[in-house]
Amino acid sequence: MASRGCPGSPPPPPPQAWVWPGKMLAMGALAGFWVLSLLTYGYLSWGRGLEEEEEGTIRAQAGDRLEPSTSAISQPHLIFILADDQGFRDVGYHGSEIKTPTLDKLAAEGVKLENYYVQPICTPSRSQFITGKYQIHTGLQHSIIRPTQPNCLPLDNATLPQKLKEVGYSTHMVGKWHLGFYRKECMPTKRGFDTFFGSLLGSGDYYTHYKCDSPGMCGYDLYENDNAAWDYDNGIYSTQMYTQRVQQILASHNPRKPIFLYIAYQAVHSPLQAPGRYFEHYRSIVNINRRRYAAMLACLDEAVNNVTLALKTYGFYNNSIIIYSSDNGGQPTAGGSNWPLRGSKGTYWEGGIRAVGFVHSPLLKNKGTVCKELVHITDWYPTLITLAEGQIDEDIQLDGYDIWETISEGIRSPRVDILHNIDPIYTKAKNGSLAAGYGIWNTAIQSAIRVQHWKLLTGNPGYSDWVPPQSFSNLGPNRWHNERITLSTGKSIWLFNITADPYERVDLSNRYPGIVKKLLRRLSQFNKTAVPVRYPPKDPRSNPRLNGGVWGPWYKEDNKTKKPIKNKIEKKKKKSKIKKKKQQKAGSLPSCHSGTTGG
Repeated sequence: MASRGCPGSPPPPPPQAWVWPGKMLAMGALAGFWVLSLLTYGYLSWGRGLEEEEEGTIRAQAGDRLEPSTSAISQPHLIFILADDQGFRDVGYHGSEIKTPTLDKLAAEGVKLENYYVQPICTPSRSQFITGKYQIHTGLQHSIIRPTQPNCLPLDNATLPQKLKEVGYSTHMVGKWHLGFYRKECMPTKRGFDTFFGSLLGSGDYYTHYKCDSPGMCGYDLYENDNAAWDYDNGIYSTQMYTQRVQQILASHNPRKPIFLYIAYQAVHSPLQAPGRYFEHYRSIVNINRRRYAAMLACLDEAVNNVTLALKTYGFYNNSIIIYSSDNGGQPTAGGSNWPLRGSKGTYWEGGIRAVGFVHSPLLKNKGTVCKELVHITDWYPTLITLAEGQIDEDIQLDGYDIWETISEGIRSPRVDILHNIDPIYTKAKNGSLAAGYGIWNTAIQSAIRVQHWKLLTGNPGYSDWVPPQSFSNLGPNRWHNERITLSTGKSIWLFNITADPYERVDLSNRYPGIVKKLLRRLSQFNKTAVPVRYPPKDPRSNPRLNGGVWGPWYKEDNKTKKPIKNKIEKKKKKSKIKKKKQQKAGSLPSCHSGTTGG
């Protein structure tokens, strides 16, 4: 059987042919030049198809693409795009006045997730995505990780990028981390990412990349891997800067090798900032916060378009899975809208935890569909690892499920419940008690759980208004337009049938006490598996002034700390030595050389 040469290589000469040595040398030189030219062109072609724009954005040209790879890999390229504080209504296909043509098109051609849940604030959603575990199982039940706290995602948790690296993925993160950084071991590059370009904190200026946590606690917050990225302190808007970095990563990566890209945009989190040209279509919005928010979202939509075009340009798209998600609900006071859902960011009402989400991929079996099965942000961990042909250790207790067949083929979701959270530290409801929870659960504690159609909330769920679109018709979300709810005196428990009443307008807790008790027992069962809350006080050593003006790792082990005595025998020996020294010191005369110093 004839041997198979490299594709595109010149055929070997006939076995009997004689070639003049000088000619052979010339042919060899030409062949070498040809191969070198091909390699050079092939490498440079990864950088084709991009045009630089005025404000730092690089736009891929859809008409200039690489041909699909002939030797396709079985592992898909995984692209996870996380928006920040995008409200449930703030996408075109949910009826928003803000135009999002890219998101609309990608969602329409993929699978829209219309029963998709995240956490109500930043750190919890990010921690659950990257570990596949509920907050109660990582100690991050309360609030967010603050810049001054010696706290981070627990180091004993195997992260998603670490698991993907085990099966040959190149892993890159661009954007907002917000999972702690007080020690070097907490940094993204130590948690599984080959490269990191972005911010460590929860928010900051989009142009200067500075953040003040409190008066006198201000610093620069833009990193490249483990070092402050001072070279990028040139006023580029972060959404465009992050997109440009994603394009550069794709341009330099071989599409025949699997890649995981975690793109955590800063937008549309406050402060409300956007380049001027994105305001053009939203001059008619009177509310200044809503107008700025709209411009930010328009820029984000364009960024996602440029990422998608880059995937096509560089040969990744046909074997890619793009997942888009918001990290929590919108904040009406900062321009976001969750209408017609109740509540907002930071609450356990649907407006805080029900998110915009979709999957777009040529690999989907049922494209152009809507998934109404229950999906939670913890589900991406096992789903992506399974798609990557990775292994999940049997001893790891995950809270997420592999939901790829649910999304791709439309089968029933393996998930039947979601623990939204149990926060034992949050301000207790004044009227909550164990008696109000039928002796099963103290309803003063903030908690929320979903089991099939039913959702139960206890304690203080947070701001509970519905904020309709007309609230943004003036200079601020005006409570005059809000549908306000006055909570009944003594109220600390609510029950809703979310399938029938997704807007949480009819409390059924008094009508169905049996269902209430069932869900309270489920809460109690979850609580037995909870680990202690990690929420340490702030450390003054975190001040950027002590770290060259940069937010970054500050914690160092105290080298002066005495080593612990291993056993009682060593302890006794040490005591006897100290006693002898004291006796010698008391009974001896000063030495003749006591006052001299060594040379």
